[in-house]
Amino acid sequence: FSCRTNDQLVAFLSRYRDMNFLKSHGRDNARFIRKQGLDRLFLECDTHMWRLGDRRIPEGIAVDGGSDWFLLNRKFVEYVTYSNDDLVTKMKSFYSYTLLPAQLIAIPLCSFFHTVLENSPYCDSMVDNNLRITNWNRKLGCKCQYKHIVDWCGCSPNDFKPADFHRFQQTARPTFFARKFEAVVNQEIIGQLDYYLYGNYPSGTPGLRAYWENVYDEPDGVHTLSDVALTMYHAFSRLGLRRAEASFHAAGDNSCRYYPMGHPVSVHLYFLADRFQGFLIRHHATNLAVSKLETLETWVMPKKVFKIASPPSDFGRLQFSEIGTEWDAKERLFRNFGGLLGPTDEPVGMQKWGKGPNVTVTVIWVDPVNVIAATYDILIESSAEFTHYKPPLNLPLRPGVWTIKILHHWVQVAETKFLVTPLTFSNRQPIKQEEAMKYHSGPPKNAYMEQSFQGLNPVLNIPISAARVDQAKRNAGLVGARLEAWVDSLVSSVWSAVDICSTGPTACPVMQSCAQTAWSSLSPDPKSELGPVKPDGRLR
Repeated sequence: FSCRTNDQLVAFLSRYRDMNFLKSHGRDNARFIRKQGLDRLFLECDTHMWRLGDRRIPEGIAVDGGSDWFLLNRKFVEYVTYSNDDLVTKMKSFYSYTLLPAQLIAIPLCSFFHTVLENSPYCDSMVDNNLRITNWNRKLGCKCQYKHIVDWCGCSPNDFKPADFHRFQQTARPTFFARKFEAVVNQEIIGQLDYYLYGNYPSGTPGLRAYWENVYDEPDGVHTLSDVALTMYHAFSRLGLRRAEASFHAAGDNSCRYYPMGHPVSVHLYFLADRFQGFLIRHHATNLAVSKLETLETWVMPKKVFKIASPPSDFGRLQFSEIGTEWDAKERLFRNFGGLLGPTDEPVGMQKWGKGPNVTVTVIWVDPVNVIAATYDILIESSAEFTHYKPPLNLPLRPGVWTIKILHHWVQVAETKFLVTPLTFSNRQPIKQEEAMKYHSGPPKNAYMEQSFQGLNPVLNIPISAARVDQAKRNAGLVGARLEAWVDSLVSSVWSAVDICSTGPTACPVMQSCAQTAWSSLSPDPKSELGPVKPDGRLR
């Protein structure tokens, strides 16, 4: 992402057109060679890298390396590309048998250009600065021995946030690029930088605080979706159609009643003011009044499921708790936005804490028929902000709404819920009864772990209802429309259809056009529009 204008970059590079900007690791070369395996011979064959043995560094060559982000001038690039001199020929051969992380390309960028430049007639043109800021955070990110230089050490940099904005304004050293930015994590910093470089948008510009990210489109093919996602997207579409009927339908008039048709057309994540607002599902449906196919878009939003105990306890450190998968400890969020979970997923429990004294809390996982699946204690240190843990539960998880209870001194301070959806699809085909029974009956012998927690049920006043157990057994064998009805009842308990719109012509007279809404993936978003390039190189 550029943190200076194009004009500033052109002016700088024009002034220093004879220089090459690379960042060196700047440390013990012998140690760098050993750590990066440059003294070993590797060969790629049959999609594997084979270590063939040891080798010596060519005599008279000063090996170097560092960041694989750099700016090279035309003279040096032409030299490396077209020259047949001994140095270039030997280095191309040497690095062809090297194992170095470099985006899986033929020549390791993180050492080849550094080494050739420093040993070539252009060595005086090297500037030890690659003109970029990389947002490493040792505490939140992963350990990176050369974090001030390289960003190929097995993990990704942290995302910039508004608190980092001052770093783009520093003048101690020239910087023109920064990484990394993710709008799903924080769009505000992108807007701040955009305004800083190019000025504010006109007052009243729509969509400035909104962000849409496409996660599925029809040309991708339904085979790219998991059975969990496909099940939930279909349920979201049906939820939207029920919303249309409840909100727009008039007695004796079918113009706003629909029957779902086919798989979803597209799916977007929707964010507003850097908060996840839910999914936007574009889908086909037949209008029952005119028997014509229409394309609609439904906005579904997760309901609030985290609750502080009432009356609240004296324990006040817990701020929030959530269950999901794909926990990103670096950005401290679940990458599985919306927490779509199925019977074979392995959920993680996360808690967010305020400052306070060291405490120990007890976390209890309760399945839909009140079987206590897991319980464990967590020591919360005074400085802890987040804790997360994945209990080793036996699979499959019983479908339904699960409850997580958080206790302090065995007094409940909060609870949250999450849905494990039954599957209406298996391998993207309607699920058969044999498969449904396999996935929807819970774990073998009703045991989520080797240890049973059944003795805690009366202590925690969590009774196991024989009627609920029998109903769960009957539900496990459902298929077809009855299975869909079960899924829809569960989904509607934790998700709500906020709105629905039409992407084109519609027989429903009160259905709004998606392009006229503020939330649809088809609504105006001037900040993201790409038009022809202007004479000054700008897009807007």
